[in-house]
Amino acid sequence: MDAVRLVKLSQHTLAQSRAVLDIVGEAWQAQALAQAIGGHLAATGPPELRGEARGLSEAGGRGCAVLDHPGMRRSGIRAAQLTEVTDPAGALTSLGALLGDVSMALVSVACATDEEGLYWQCIEAIDAADESSDRIRGMLRRLTLREQERSGEVLRDGATGPP
Repeated sequence: MDAVRLVKLSQHTLAQSRAVLDIVGEAWQAQALAQAIGGHLAATGPPELRGEARGLSEAGGRGCAVLDHPGMRRSGIRAAQLTEVTDPAGALTSLGALLGDVSMALVSVACATDEEGLYWQCIEAIDAADESSDRIRGMLRRLTLREQERSGEVLRDGATGPP
């Protein structure tokens, strides 16, 4: 399944989540998706993204590691369905939005819980989501620069441009 489609599915599922375990489970799913998309782009994406993509994959892995709550993975790992990233910029933009939603949901869980262990899991997961978001912003900047360079090359070659 394409990355953008998986991210949209995760956004929808997170928005429908009401129970704490469901929210934490969706946060874990989002981090697994960041790990998978990062890994995919590190292996097959544009060369200028590969270093940051590895960092995204590692940050997603750390996010998964800190969220270890019973019953979290009962629906399977959604990220395992990732087969392609046809639109890296679109996938990264959507993933960044999902991670922002995850952070806000985890803040709500952390504020509402009396369980110290769950509180600290949420705080660490928010940190990991922020790190993933930083990596995503860096990758999007690189893609924008690449497009600007390509546009400049096209204009310099005289292939297109104003008459």
